[in-house]
Amino acid sequence: MDGRDLVRSMKTVGSAGVAHGWRSVRGAWRRRRADAAALPPRGAERARVPGAMREVESGPGGGVVRFGRSELRILVAVNGAVFWGWDGTGPESSYALAGRCPEPDPRAVLEPDKDGGWRVVAERATVAVSRNGAVEVRTPGGVVLRRELPPRWWEPVDGGPARWTQRSEVAADARFFGLGGRSVGPRLRDGVYRLWNAGSGRPRAAREDAASVTMPVQMVVADAGTHLVFHDSTWDGTVALREGAEGAGSGHDRPGRSVLRMDGGPLRCWVMVGTPARVLLAWASLTGAPALPPAWALGHHHVRSGYGDEQDVRRVVAGHQERGLPLDAVHLGVGHAEGRQAFTVDEERFPKLPVLAEELRREGVRLVSAVEPAVVAVPGSAVYDAGTRGDVFVRDAAGTVVQGVGPAGDVVFPDFTHARVRAWWGGLYEERLGQRFTGFWHDLDEPTSFAAFGEPTLPRSARHALEGGRGDHREAHNVYALGMARSAYEGLRTLRPGERPFVLSRSGWAGLQRYGGTWSGEVGAGWAGLRSSLARVMGLGLCGVPYSGTDVGGSEGPPSPELYLRWLQLAAHLPLLRTRTGHGAGCGEPWELGAEVLEHARVVLVERRRLLPYFVTLAHLARRTGAPYVRPLWWSAPEDRALRDCEDAFLLGDCLLVAPVLGPGADRRAVRLPRGRWYDVVTERAYEGPARVVVDAPLARIPVFARAGAVVPVRGEDGGTELEVWAPARGRTGGGLVVPDAGDGWVEPEIERYVSRWEGRRVVVERSGEDGVSEPSCPVRVRGLAERPAQM
Repeated sequence: MDGRDLVRSMKTVGSAGVAHGWRSVRGAWRRRRADAAALPPRGAERARVPGAMREVESGPGGGVVRFGRSELRILVAVNGAVFWGWDGTGPESSYALAGRCPEPDPRAVLEPDKDGGWRVVAERATVAVSRNGAVEVRTPGGVVLRRELPPRWWEPVDGGPARWTQRSEVAADARFFGLGGRSVGPRLRDGVYRLWNAGSGRPRAAREDAASVTMPVQMVVADAGTHLVFHDSTWDGTVALREGAEGAGSGHDRPGRSVLRMDGGPLRCWVMVGTPARVLLAWASLTGAPALPPAWALGHHHVRSGYGDEQDVRRVVAGHQERGLPLDAVHLGVGHAEGRQAFTVDEERFPKLPVLAEELRREGVRLVSAVEPAVVAVPGSAVYDAGTRGDVFVRDAAGTVVQGVGPAGDVVFPDFTHARVRAWWGGLYEERLGQRFTGFWHDLDEPTSFAAFGEPTLPRSARHALEGGRGDHREAHNVYALGMARSAYEGLRTLRPGERPFVLSRSGWAGLQRYGGTWSGEVGAGWAGLRSSLARVMGLGLCGVPYSGTDVGGSEGPPSPELYLRWLQLAAHLPLLRTRTGHGAGCGEPWELGAEVLEHARVVLVERRRLLPYFVTLAHLARRTGAPYVRPLWWSAPEDRALRDCEDAFLLGDCLLVAPVLGPGADRRAVRLPRGRWYDVVTERAYEGPARVVVDAPLARIPVFARAGAVVPVRGEDGGTELEVWAPARGRTGGGLVVPDAGDGWVEPEIERYVSRWEGRRVVVERSGEDGVSEPSCPVRVRGLAERPAQM
């Protein structure tokens, strides 16, 4: 909490009304006063470094290296991940881990290294520790991927949490990715990135370093190899990145640098080495498999964020159906609740909500409810009274329940870092299910970083259980929404054990994928907002959160018809496709933007529905392998430097390449193709990669390419699944994986493997399995047979 909060809060007086503005000022003043009393300024500090190496103790999977002023614990897990923790810190307990730490690899032992150091040799990496505490991560061939210099701590003389700094070096050609959902990515250029989940209550500019999902996870890609590094501390911090340069200065390479500064918490780290696919598989085995969304959640979502009623919802649904616009879910914002009270319904505007939900469900449309963590502090409210009796709300250092300021008055917050509180909150979703809601969208769950527009927040001095460890909001802030998502997911599994929960969070941390997906919160409109949408989704996917998306059009005024269409065309190829209208939304319904926009929007939404079986397959593969739906072009060829620097196109699974239009007035665009043959899915013209090609991009569509030989499951005209096969190049074979939709339960369908090849003058598609080769289980349509080479 600082003076900037007060300034921002005051701005809302003119922009959002006097009442909300003064609520914001009052809330900011409360937080400032609480923090001043409970968090005295840092006094004198004592710097510390590890010192000289003294002794080594071997243990299962690694051991302990002791220095003069610290000790380093090293562990190689059976999944190939490597852990080290300073000051004897172990991997548990951690909000990121899915259960217990993996078992140690008995083959990995500490052994002497050069120059008096020690090392642990694992299957995929070697970790070497120098005499002064530097840690190197090397490939099996001995090439250094990362060098962590000796850390430095600053410990308050009068006691309290120590802040620390970890400086690291990577190869000169390395590129940084990750750190959560960043608007400036996916490649993270030189700059300082904050690790503090921010929900500003206003649309964020595309270049602003504010993200609702941050995590200290870096994926670093270089010629020598790919590695993922995770510094497991939930505290506030920053990461300063600087890319390296080859042949800089006198001809020597200048390494890339990462400087991580944290305000507290343990200094511990996990590293995974290998191909991007192998790295994310190890990461998923460590932090948990991604939750599998129900099939309907892979369709078109529409948000009603305003204060309408049942007739407004019916009007919107009927408007889509009458105009042939596929629709799978309608999201109701917090305005549908009575006075924004948690788990209530405004019965004047929604007198028969269960009836409405059932009507829509028969038409193939689900209702999704917004839920926010703030509970209006009104005696007589069922949730507030029950929470008060159960002592579930966050308290301050003096033991008093913390009250924030929201649009409906004073609010309190459940402590989601306590297992008992999570179980209580999860049980409250029974009321939502009774209203026939099928999914849940968590909003303002950071909780938001300052009280703009009357949105509530917690002071940094607020106390949390932290699973029995006790601490304050500085440590709990980044995992608050993670705990809320866990509460909902586990509660829904108990209440509806036969159905897969749908939980969508605005905020989160490492491990969020276990409980659902995320949307990016308020994203500024304009073309910069469109570009940031792609960056956020790709960045989250590389951090292990495969299901995410943004609201089409942004949240800052209506976009132009051109921008709306380009945004919709991109979103139709992202895991979460969500359009938005209503109070504070960026735009109106498609039919309100003109006949041309309506026609093009219909084509986009129909194509998304046609691709639904492919998205179902990608969802199942993400759960089993950790691989994101949306992948950078370098996914299968990280050594290709041209692909590493390409940020305006992406792979959708293994089969499709999508090149969105990210700027105004374009009717053609350049696309960089990876190695192999690629077909334009509209013209079926073939292109040979690697190459940079220029293709048409009219307002009606964006360029999409299919890999030669790909087998893509799509929805046929009869509603069933068919295989769309793209002819392999002559003399080569292709193939693909298909996971059929087994409903919204927990059945794990078998993965079907298909091979495509030329046999004489025709393309043959066969299903391969343990019992040999068989015919495909669904109809096959072969495309690309004309093999018309493009003029390049």
